[in-house]
Amino acid sequence: MTGKLIQMRMEGYEVVEKKAEKGGNSARIYVPKHWLGKKVRAVLLE
Repeated sequence: MTGKLIQMRMEGYEVVEKKAEKGGNSARIYVPKHWLGKKVRAVLLE
């Protein structure tokens, strides 16, 4: 991995930690269905 580790603070309502899976020509993570239409952030942890 290239780049520098950054520290950030976020406030939110729920969190999930998952491994990204192959999805066509990209990677994806699945989140709970009730998150549909909500603003979501994904953060690379490793």
